[in-house]
Amino acid sequence: MATKRKLAVFDVDGTIFRSSLTRRLFSYLVNEGIFPARARAEVEPYLRAWLNRKGTYDAYLEKLVKVFICHIKGKRQADVRRISRDVVAAEKSHVYRFTRDLIEKLRKKNYFLVAISGSPFEIVRWYNRFLRFDRTYGWVLETDARRRYTGKARYTYSVFDKEFLVKHVVKKYNLTLSGSVAVGDSESDISMLKLAVRAIAFNPSRGLYQAAKKKGWEIVVERKDVVYRI
Repeated sequence: MATKRKLAVFDVDGTIFRSSLTRRLFSYLVNEGIFPARARAEVEPYLRAWLNRKGTYDAYLEKLVKVFICHIKGKRQADVRRISRDVVAAEKSHVYRFTRDLIEKLRKKNYFLVAISGSPFEIVRWYNRFLRFDRTYGWVLETDARRRYTGKARYTYSVFDKEFLVKHVVKKYNLTLSGSVAVGDSESDISMLKLAVRAIAFNPSRGLYQAAKKKGWEIVVERKDVVYRI
């Protein structure tokens, strides 16, 4: 019997990529005139609250996704794919050293690499031309017969239920959780991290930091060009 491959699963936004793919795609769509300027204005108070440490990043991101889905209705899939390529071409190397180096170490050890992102699959799939993961997952936007977005999300499985998705991947691709690795940066990653043998809270939010301390997970912080282990 062939030995099962070990799983390594990574969050993308804020864990590999030093921003949010959704955030960058949204910005490009507004700059290109595909989204109206008022779309940015709708999100601005939440962004400002987060930057001023009066609100949370999760609240900002939740609002960003809602505004994104609202304004995507009627837009051409071809335009979003084209701009996704532009974002990746310009920013693909904006990654953290720690996770970049860890990915390469695990790839050499023949781990099955999975990325789960809370960003649209259009940009996640294009970003994977750079990442070269075995499988990537993002949220899928429904299109009509004309390849225009309906303004609805289509879920075969939800990237917002990472525990379910990890178990699905393990079963579908005949993997093992023995020796598995998981890396995430926010509370939404806790359900994924708890399944792994080696769980890494990377640049964690307060909620994830507290959970990691309680569960004894690794806590890693990268600041400028220095990596700290807490």
